[in-house]
Amino acid sequence: MSERAPSLGSLTDRVQLRRREMLAEDEGGHSALYVPMANVWARVRSLSGRQGESADGRAVAISHAVVLRFRRDVGPGDRIVYRGRNLDVVSAADLNGRRAYLSCVCSETSITG
Repeated sequence: MSERAPSLGSLTDRVQLRRREMLAEDEGGHSALYVPMANVWARVRSLSGRQGESADGRAVAISHAVVLRFRRDVGPGDRIVYRGRNLDVVSAADLNGRRAYLSCVCSETSITG
């Protein structure tokens, strides 16, 4: 991810970081629980959207780019909550190799019908 570092003033979106925890169920299998970690400032930008099908319904998948101050505890599988929308982290990498900013590619899926 070779983007240039953003200015601090461009991190204007308040987001909540959530860590995914897998819990064993009594019946067998696992369920995912998202535990709040922190509220931070970030820059959230929509990249693209596409329609598809999920199970028996139509779905919309939207990808987002999220830039925040560098953290080691955010990775794929975690979730970023932005304005009540759940953005699942697909990848997270150091923006420019200086450990100043973390660039995340996120995906949001919603069922439309």
